[in-house]
Amino acid sequence: MSRVARRLLLLVLIVLTPVVGWTFYRETSPGAELSDAAAEFVDLLDADQRKTALLSFEDDTAQRVEWHFIPKDHRKGLQIKHMNKRQREAAHALLEAALSQMGYSKAKRIMSIEALLAEIEGEGRFIRDPERYYFTLFGANFGGRWGLSIEGHHLSLNFVVADGKVISSTPQFFAANPGVVMTENKSGFEQGTRILAKEETLAFDLVNALDDTQRAAAIIDETAPREIRAAGELQPPQEAPAGIPAGQLTSEQQKVLRQLIEEYATAVPAKLSEERLAKIDADGFDGVHFAWAGATEPGIGHYYRIQGDSFLIEFVNTQPDVAGNPANHIHCVWRDMHGDFAIPAE
Repeated sequence: MSRVARRLLLLVLIVLTPVVGWTFYRETSPGAELSDAAAEFVDLLDADQRKTALLSFEDDTAQRVEWHFIPKDHRKGLQIKHMNKRQREAAHALLEAALSQMGYSKAKRIMSIEALLAEIEGEGRFIRDPERYYFTLFGANFGGRWGLSIEGHHLSLNFVVADGKVISSTPQFFAANPGVVMTENKSGFEQGTRILAKEETLAFDLVNALDDTQRAAAIIDETAPREIRAAGELQPPQEAPAGIPAGQLTSEQQKVLRQLIEEYATAVPAKLSEERLAKIDADGFDGVHFAWAGATEPGIGHYYRIQGDSFLIEFVNTQPDVAGNPANHIHCVWRDMHGDFAIPAE
């Protein structure tokens, strides 16, 4: 290598090193990135918008812990519909900072599929609108403790940040109606589109890989419940885990169970998902339970639950989709068994 070439290489390294170092820091500090994105979003709001989007962390706790995924006439926070172009870009940057790229992609598609619901339903009793999603920040002390809610139909994301660290990222709720797009449409969704594919296909793979003895332990009911438990409630159910423990699965079955758990755990940035998964292993993966209820094939109501010491996953698909296809409407959630919203569970 010539002297000139070496100098050029050195110059490139000098220029790139701070960038690479900063990028690495940002990727491993989701709380700092989230705080920065929140501050940038708030800076773009006018006075009236701030009154709607900014609430007190301490004084508005009741609203901070209020969450649900059903269609509602009113929700806390500022709608995307009521933002200008720059504010919408900043809102999406905030959403992107809160999630992994996979999680962000799911959230965007959950929002956008409201257009399909509007197309098929027409003038129904619910307002279907991809811009009817609400951003609420609790406390503007982005160097201290603050909270974030991003919510609308079929989406509820909730975070608490303290001193630049995300200390709570639950409840984390995603849903899809339809689970599989089966209807021709003008909304841009190809038939066969699945927003929450692995959450369902991996679970079917696992339950159908069980032998008779394992199925007897794993299947807790022949009929699936209509809904996940404790929907909209402050804390997840504190019942003992049901179903079959991972320690009674084969290595291949455990691999599928891990993949299924990871599909939920990795919806948030890498650092947070690594913490979630490390806690599961520290508590003992063999003690994680998998429970199933309902049919073990698509198109008929089915439900599963995965529970460990630190987390709870629930999935249900019993409702028909917007076009009337049976069991094609998914609700699924990741919760913290030690307490959602950074509030200890009793």
